[in-house]
Amino acid sequence: MLVLGFDPGIAILGYGLINYDGYNLKAVDHGVITTQANAEMPGRLVKLFTDVTFLIDKYKPDAVAIEEIFFSKNTKTAISISHARGVVMLAPSIASIPVYEYTPLQVKQAITGYGRAQKQQMQQMIKLLLNLKEIPKPDDAADALAVAVCHAQSHTLNSKLASQQKKVTARYGDGSSVLEV
Repeated sequence: MLVLGFDPGIAILGYGLINYDGYNLKAVDHGVITTQANAEMPGRLVKLFTDVTFLIDKYKPDAVAIEEIFFSKNTKTAISISHARGVVMLAPSIASIPVYEYTPLQVKQAITGYGRAQKQQMQQMIKLLLNLKEIPKPDDAADALAVAVCHAQSHTLNSKLASQQKKVTARYGDGSSVLEV
């Protein structure tokens, strides 16, 4: 399964592509897409859309995972990043590729087992999980790889749970059922 992860941003959008066979994680590509700070918003969004579409066309991922945003103070930044998230969600949707969203807490839990992990802990775990020689740079690319790994692990767990669901019936001695799950 090829998973393309994104760490959304309007100035810097991190991306990370991993391959996951159910047992092994492998980094395929990672990097950032940048836009000029002095460019008008529509032009920046077109650049993001064009570059994200290029990645989708080039790699043909099975799924796209994107980090949800959490901002409590800077509304202007949250709105700009929301624009970028919309573009990142639109491009794979047009290509009929499913898009999954994960909170920063979910990503940290999936990578480190602790939802309040520090950035350095996350980066070290990504290096270890993907068997990389060094921590991916810049941070936005490392974060995007983490989102992709989060999806791969979550998808696998959910698939295994779904396949393990069985119909369970508790019966009285007379054969009547009490509970069906």
